[in-house]
Amino acid sequence: MSEQSKTRIEVPDGKSRFVVTRQKEADEKGFVGYDTIWEPFHKTVEYQTPKRP
Repeated sequence: MSEQSKTRIEVPDGKSRFVVTRQKEADEKGFVGYDTIWEPFHKTVEYQTPKRP
């Protein structure tokens, strides 16, 4: 049987509504991990104190 090639295929970024996943570089053992980047679900608004009656 032929040997597997040592080069890794570059995987494109995975994108969905609130998440982006990116492939990390391989370490010395050949393990390839992924970064998960979450976008906020809601906007944050600066708090304003209410008017006094």
